[in-house]
Amino acid sequence: MSSVQAAPCGGKEYKMKITEEIGIMELVQKYPQTIEVLQKAGMGCIGCAAAHFESVGEGARAHGIDVPRLMEALNAAVAE
Repeated sequence: MSSVQAAPCGGKEYKMKITEEIGIMELVQKYPQTIEVLQKAGMGCIGCAAAHFESVGEGARAHGIDVPRLMEALNAAVAE
């Protein structure tokens, strides 16, 4: 289960819904709008077998992606 944290977004604060501990498949099922964010970041997670057992943070690190920056982009996508 993901925890709630406060995070800045364009000078505003909003409740962070997504943390790096959330599973990739849980993320895309709950928030389909995050698929594009993951793909733009370089994570082709939807077709990957690892998406069924990896967290977003684990997947991002495996692809050399900046985890805090990805979390910010994912949360911005669900805040819109």
